[in-house]
Amino acid sequence: MDIKYIGMDIHKETISIAVMNGEGKVVMESIIETKASTILQCIQGIHGDLHVTLEEGTWAAWLYDLLKPHVTELVVCDPRRNALMKEGNKSDKIDACKLADLLRGGYLRSVYHGENGLRTLKELARSYLTISKDLTRVMNRVKALYRSWGILCGGQQVYAPRHRTEWLNKIAKAGVRRRAEFFYQQLDALRELRQAVRKDLLAESRKQSATKLLRQVPSIGPIRAALLIALIQTPHRFRTKRQLWTYSGLGLETHDSAQYRVVEGQLQRSTKPVTLRGLNDNHNHDLKDIFKGAAMRASTAAGPLRDFYEALLAKGRKPTMARLTLARKIAAITLIVWKKEVRFDANYLKQQAA
Repeated sequence: MDIKYIGMDIHKETISIAVMNGEGKVVMESIIETKASTILQCIQGIHGDLHVTLEEGTWAAWLYDLLKPHVTELVVCDPRRNALMKEGNKSDKIDACKLADLLRGGYLRSVYHGENGLRTLKELARSYLTISKDLTRVMNRVKALYRSWGILCGGQQVYAPRHRTEWLNKIAKAGVRRRAEFFYQQLDALRELRQAVRKDLLAESRKQSATKLLRQVPSIGPIRAALLIALIQTPHRFRTKRQLWTYSGLGLETHDSAQYRVVEGQLQRSTKPVTLRGLNDNHNHDLKDIFKGAAMRASTAAGPLRDFYEALLAKGRKPTMARLTLARKIAAITLIVWKKEVRFDANYLKQQAA
């Protein structure tokens, strides 16, 4: 078959395209405008079995929806994995050729861009998470301002509208007091905006049948259920719970070397223990926050998950490691309930340890 491997290096105004045949020879290079009609015209002018790749970024979702119906395979790859891109000279044309070569060799790790029916929920979830992070930053700025002038401000009272006059009167400088007032105005606006986005997010999540399934899992409330659906999209992406742990930043990284030695002419496995290097770095940070937050809540609320947590403490686990194990268990149970479409059962906690 006439297979073409196409690498696309995306920029705000232009796209560098490199087309490579099955033998690894570059048969075409082009620079086109970052415009839908121009991109489609270029792709439709290339004959053969088209395999296209581009890196995850600002334009990835738009280009995925645009190109998917017109090519045989479309791989949105993880730029953090493309170590070979950093070797040698760098330019738009070179990067496009390297992407095509990596695609031809099967060295790219794809980023999931699957469920188009969840686009509205994904955008609402992204808005909610972004506004929540902005709200946290403003709250930190308020407290930092008071502390910078030697005013202690622990707890949540400093944010309450009915106590603001009392707190503002503690600031002697008029300019600093005015700055604090601006922060409070920003805080109120973000709170109101987050409530509006939260309402739309919950309304959209109720349209998904998976919401009721996920709500059965203790410590998974309506917001966490909506965010899980938006971030994961489908549980069938993950063949096992370990893949979900890695994607969520809950996978353990191990390092091992010199695993075998020769004893009297026979190979024997070394008894040296595998070195643990902590949790994996390359992961979805929002998903990790969801499972860690669920574990924190479950460890303090009565129920089977808290019993599981206390049993770990009774075995001598440190609280931090016990919460990590609980977060991994919640992720595993979430995958079971969602993928098999079954009700939550406390017996899932008695299965193989997380």
